[in-house]
Amino acid sequence: MEITVHNLTKTFGSLRANDGISLSFAAGQIHGVLGENGAGKSTLMKVLSGFLRRDGGETRLNGTPTALGSPDAALQSGIGMVHQDPLDVPAFTALENFYCASPRRALPNLAAARRALLNSAKHLGFPVAPDTPIASLTVGQRQQLEIMRLLACGAQVLILDEPTTGITAAQAAALFAALRQLASEGKTVLFVSHKLDEVAALCHTVSVLRAGRVMGAGQMAMPQPQERLLELMFGQNMGDTRSEISDLQQPISNLQSPNSNLQPPTPVWRLDNVTLREGILTLANLNLRLVAGRVVGLAGLEGSGQQLLLRLLSGRLRPAAGRLWLNGNDVTGAHAEVFRRAGVQFLPADRMAEGLVGSLSLTDHLVLQNGRGLLLDRQAATTQARAAIADYNIKATPDTPLLALSGGNQQRAMLALLPERCTGLLLEQPTRGLDVASARSIWERLLARRASGTALVFATADLDEILEYSDEVLVFFGGRVSPPLPRDSLSQTRLAELIGGVGFGE
Repeated sequence: MEITVHNLTKTFGSLRANDGISLSFAAGQIHGVLGENGAGKSTLMKVLSGFLRRDGGETRLNGTPTALGSPDAALQSGIGMVHQDPLDVPAFTALENFYCASPRRALPNLAAARRALLNSAKHLGFPVAPDTPIASLTVGQRQQLEIMRLLACGAQVLILDEPTTGITAAQAAALFAALRQLASEGKTVLFVSHKLDEVAALCHTVSVLRAGRVMGAGQMAMPQPQERLLELMFGQNMGDTRSEISDLQQPISNLQSPNSNLQPPTPVWRLDNVTLREGILTLANLNLRLVAGRVVGLAGLEGSGQQLLLRLLSGRLRPAAGRLWLNGNDVTGAHAEVFRRAGVQFLPADRMAEGLVGSLSLTDHLVLQNGRGLLLDRQAATTQARAAIADYNIKATPDTPLLALSGGNQQRAMLALLPERCTGLLLEQPTRGLDVASARSIWERLLARRASGTALVFATADLDEILEYSDEVLVFFGGRVSPPLPRDSLSQTRLAELIGGVGFGE
């Protein structure tokens, strides 16, 4: 199916998210859509998939003007979208999600749905256990299920918004193979990303958005040098600022940790023979010291226990055995509010489920965060929201509902809500959905917090990010956790081997 948009416009108050966009996407191809956070990529895709209504312009499917006024109308027209946070029901199993959201004419009963799900999984190379609860699946597995569900609903066009964020390398490889298979069968794939190497490796064409406008359309992805695409994304002049653009791809200098002196570092968290259990996963007899002014990276296949440790350290999970100490105080079994009052902040990967209230604006969040009992100062919160928007480069107004923002802007909003002073920061995929420039900026801020004495613990599937910013690394494998490994002792190859269990016990 060919999709054409002409002079498409979408505004949120005074914010012009899409400003006269005209693009065409041919059938049987994978089209990359590049742009920095807030460039208008997600807004355009939500318009095409019926989650937002355009304010102006025209959309044509195979040359016919088509109104895509709702997700159901878009899907009936053959367009389905896989969001950064897949739309599923955590209480259901994989099979129940697949069945309930599919047309009865195609899947009249659960038995037919099971056969269709297993056949689709085999065709696309997606391992799936139909009776597994959604809550037990990784982001990558939920994404695979969503793709199969949309195809079962008749989707001829698949839109994927930052699909490789937070998934493993193996899941990304399986996804790319499936997308190539679908394109060869005549499907149209819109691959929204800010990762230039992935777009170059996967896509037939690439279009670049900046500030809601098209900067380059229909460019062949493979021959384009990354410097040229960065120039289109960020608006820099290659003749004058080649070194600045190149610097976006280089490591930033780590700020000096305050623990390089002779004083012993102060433990923020101490774990004595702690055992953690959740579902079938158990981490036993953990003995750790996580100290002030250090960054600890958590590496491992998704579901290996990194989330359990983050939730323990934030008070959201209680140990099955052992003792947990925070700032020298025994907090074993304490409520999460005790951890928050002690200066511990947790940023979850699932922003909308755990981190933010989508229907509220940044101002609303600050009103609630700063309120004292019945005393709420909205004017002060609005002023603070404007400052945060400018400081974190959030593409929004103080009163824009956060659900209307792109994933990257939601991430920056969540980071902007952090208190100025924290004892410990726990971050689950801290740069999720951020472009290269935004990720650098966020890590500069985080390392500045480390330099002031904050303890940082973060989990990510990005091995480069682990090796770039960690002082020590904890590797999770098969219910076991390595001792803290100095970053300087690890290469990417060695870290990948440990994650896969090679030499883990040595």
